[in-house]
Amino acid sequence: MADVRVERLRGADLEAVLAQVAQLRIEVFRDWPYLYDGSEDYEAEYLKAYTRPGAVCVAVWQGGQMVGASTGAPMVQHADDFATAIPDDWPAKETFYCAESVLLPAYRGRGLGHVFFEEREAQARELGLRRSVFASVVRPETHPMRPDHPRPLDPFWRGRGYAPLDGCVARFSWTDVGDDTETEKPLQMWGRML
Repeated sequence: MADVRVERLRGADLEAVLAQVAQLRIEVFRDWPYLYDGSEDYEAEYLKAYTRPGAVCVAVWQGGQMVGASTGAPMVQHADDFATAIPDDWPAKETFYCAESVLLPAYRGRGLGHVFFEEREAQARELGLRRSVFASVVRPETHPMRPDHPRPLDPFWRGRGYAPLDGCVARFSWTDVGDDTETEKPLQMWGRML
């Protein structure tokens, strides 16, 4: 991974590169299982949340190009759709939300997924938060765009100490590739103690 560097960005440092994070999200999330037909306008508005105090973006650079990004924020700053999906005994004020991670295919399998979690969990600990959660989109086995041999990330997440939170499913809407309107998707919440 010569010339690859990782940087934890916050506030104004992140604002300066939000357009690059947006482009990565649009590109990577077009693939399975998200199938997200994103727009620059939506991304610009959505990503503003990560410029608030406490939020973080872990960026991966190859030379001057951003090739990966992973975001996170205290749950109290994130969408209510996710905060209301966590168990009652996981107070939002004690929980960090590991939001999205996007990485170009050529950089996968090199340990950067671990770096994304380590850096976001470090941010959570620095804020004094005791729990970490994230959400994974759930698609039916019979989905027409499902690849023949999808690579599930469950073993990776379990290896990081995360487990699905029983009965905790968030619902979020976006437009799928090839569709004209947004549809609601279920997202399974996963969590661990820090």
